[in-house]
Amino acid sequence: MRFFLILLAVILFCNCGTAVAQEEQPNPDPAGLDQTIDGLFKPIADTWGGIVFFTVPVPVAGPLPFVLVLLVAGAAFFTIAFGFINLRLIPMAIAVVSGKYDEIEKEGQDLPTAVEVNEVDGDLVDTIRDEGEGEVSHFQALATAVSGTVGLGNIAGVAVAVATGGPGATFWMIVCGFLGMSTKFVECTLGVKYRDIDSNGTVHGGPMYYLRKGLAEMGMGPLGKVLGVLFAIFCVGGSFGGGNAFQSNQAAQQIKSLLGLPDGGSSGTLIGLVMAVLVGIVIIGGIKRIAKVTERIVPFMAFVYFAAALVIIVINFANVPWAIEQIVSGAFTPAAGLGGLIGVMIQGFQRAAFSNEAGAGSAAIAHSAVKTKYPASEGIVALLEPFIDTVVICTMTALVIVLFNADGAFAWGDVQSKEVLIDGARIGGVDLTSAAFDSVLPGFRYVLTIAIILFAFSTMISWSYYGLQSWKYLFGRSLGR
Repeated sequence: MRFFLILLAVILFCNCGTAVAQEEQPNPDPAGLDQTIDGLFKPIADTWGGIVFFTVPVPVAGPLPFVLVLLVAGAAFFTIAFGFINLRLIPMAIAVVSGKYDEIEKEGQDLPTAVEVNEVDGDLVDTIRDEGEGEVSHFQALATAVSGTVGLGNIAGVAVAVATGGPGATFWMIVCGFLGMSTKFVECTLGVKYRDIDSNGTVHGGPMYYLRKGLAEMGMGPLGKVLGVLFAIFCVGGSFGGGNAFQSNQAAQQIKSLLGLPDGGSSGTLIGLVMAVLVGIVIIGGIKRIAKVTERIVPFMAFVYFAAALVIIVINFANVPWAIEQIVSGAFTPAAGLGGLIGVMIQGFQRAAFSNEAGAGSAAIAHSAVKTKYPASEGIVALLEPFIDTVVICTMTALVIVLFNADGAFAWGDVQSKEVLIDGARIGGVDLTSAAFDSVLPGFRYVLTIAIILFAFSTMISWSYYGLQSWKYLFGRSLGR
């Protein structure tokens, strides 16, 4: 356990700043409030990105971001050390989420004898002691964490990664998704084990707590305190950057594109303010209200997106064997293998906050709030997060892009500034995915816009909670905080 904690601490320290560097802004004409704000923040994001994503030479592959090497190596180690727990325990994870083992949580505790019961915040007061400490169910914790991972990276990031690395990039994306499941198990188990619970039952957890407490148990208390504070600082920054600014920015761009609004002016700022108000209304109620919202939004938006992708795959069923052959064979050719690794690893893990976040540590904050007596039970549930986010949703997006390009709509690898060339015009990842869906389901861009807004909104909710928890860790807890 000590070795695992130290390794995870190193991964977190190197990766927790990646979300801060994700605030990517478009470059419209330099006029208007939107462009003024962009001009203020873009240099900061670019500078921080250069620091976080410094490269190291790797034989054959060339320079790769060190954080990428660390994430993959760490995930592979956890996978082997725990005997491929990412594959073995998927059925058990589903069973835990479905409530099959809820009764085990109650064993060894006194059963309530009162006849009259009172309900507070959805909990029966006389039965709270039966459920184990915590605030939300396994499903609600999973939904909250998934809402923070399923975002624009599943739509825009995957499209760019596949366009960069070719069909073979999809294979490496799936591999990375499975490896990330093991990392997620470790960090979320530790999140529950070392969480703090107030006298009123409010949970405070995450990497800042298990770094401080876990390393203190190993005689490295000062180091744990420093790393805990650093993570909290980076997480607050990430909640403003990748967790909120990028999401609202891309949602605003899609809305403006759909409605034909100009890039200049202040329309993007106004859209962002509206989203900020809506997010504020949700998060002011704490993790319980967040969980109630996400447990409804996440299944709905995931189902709509998955169903649309499935319809496209079924309609293009004749090309599916070809697409699978392209994905598998392309992953092991020298060009596609290198391109796939670079395309998916850099475009995928560099967007760690937008994919499965395995190794970023942020999801452990949400999972820490679960009602359970057994930390590993939530670690097992957390296995499903990268599976849902990357192996299912991201793979569906990739398949749609590959099928869309069956007739050569654009050239694989011809990506400039994360834009591909289609019909003489350069378009970004969101527009590429939109074009792929719209080519089979005319008018689906309107539905996709709604999905993008929901993806962005749910991610902003979760990351606002992550930032708030980190802020409380740094500056203390009070009624005002």
